[in-house]
Amino acid sequence: MVMLMIFPIRLRLSKSGRGETVKYGIIGVGMMGREHLINLHHLRCQGVVVVCIADPHIPSQQLALELAQSFDWPLKVFSGHQELLDSGLCDVVVVSSPNMTHYQILMDVLNHPKSHHVLVEKPLCTTVSDCRKVANAARRRPDMLVQVGLEYRYMPPVAKLIEIVKGGTLGQVKMVAIREHRFPFLVKVNNWNRFNANTGGTLVEKCCHFFDLMRLFAGANPVRVMASGAIDVNHKDEIYDGKVPDIIDNAYVIIEFDNGARGMLDLCMFAEGSKNEQEISVVGHTGKGEAFVPESIVRFGSRTDGRNGVQTLKAEDRRIKYEGLHHGSSYLEHLNLLSAIRENGAKAPPVNLDDGLISVAMGVAAQLSIEKGRFVSIEEVLDEHNC
Repeated sequence: MVMLMIFPIRLRLSKSGRGETVKYGIIGVGMMGREHLINLHHLRCQGVVVVCIADPHIPSQQLALELAQSFDWPLKVFSGHQELLDSGLCDVVVVSSPNMTHYQILMDVLNHPKSHHVLVEKPLCTTVSDCRKVANAARRRPDMLVQVGLEYRYMPPVAKLIEIVKGGTLGQVKMVAIREHRFPFLVKVNNWNRFNANTGGTLVEKCCHFFDLMRLFAGANPVRVMASGAIDVNHKDEIYDGKVPDIIDNAYVIIEFDNGARGMLDLCMFAEGSKNEQEISVVGHTGKGEAFVPESIVRFGSRTDGRNGVQTLKAEDRRIKYEGLHHGSSYLEHLNLLSAIRENGAKAPPVNLDDGLISVAMGVAAQLSIEKGRFVSIEEVLDEHNC
């Protein structure tokens, strides 16, 4: 298991009339990059400003520029990330480019003479080997903070359920079940998300979020994974450059943890007729808790009180100023990273590279399990010789 060392840092921030200003650059301004731009605009009262973007796709550049103009934020535009880094304009970079580009961009950021703090969209990288190389490079840059964009843990109902579980209300966690029933993958620039080689596979690209949550709820690390999945409905009639998409659209995944807990993921991406996109169930030896998104409802009860004792509450977080695509969790993700940056190294990134690596390893193990038709150990996918 990769363990990261946290070193004290000293961040030099630009000065403005309103106090310390943190200047951001966004690498990749497609749908998620523009979502980050909007979230950062809603943090402007915290001394945040986006000053530059990088993206080779002209239509994405134009859409980002139009957004920034509506915020009265002048942007310097670059076609590539290296030019953005070399400009020296920003203190923090948000990496929201396609999955398969994360590794090289992160290595270039971590090897750059100028220190840039980083928020990288999930998944950290598409392979365990690349995640490991990034983690190793980050150890050599104690002047940088790197946070991984596993923001689902900040969705208000999920955060409330985490609080209930960590508070011991449910006892020792034995089972975690997460159901995501949703719409198919969205269309992305050049249809990059239609192929495993670009995404890491559906269980890496999409489901690293849920594997991260399972670890949090179980309070343990994964040992082995068994999965069954296929491409049964979506994208089968699509062809890009003569190739048919190979990303699965449904799966069941079972994960065993080193403390005896078990997790189960039920994924279906042709289930638009669902009231909730995510339903999470956590069962301990003394009680059960559930979270529902987007209803933002949490239910929990004990074995002794039974069905009549189940409590229901509406989960809210009044810090959220913009809900956006992820029910306010992206806003809180940025708020937490900003807090870590301003602590000058006294506070670690809330979601670190170890979290990112293990969530990818769980997804890789699940993809491999489907391919091989057997249990796959996490040790197997973390083994350098198999990466």
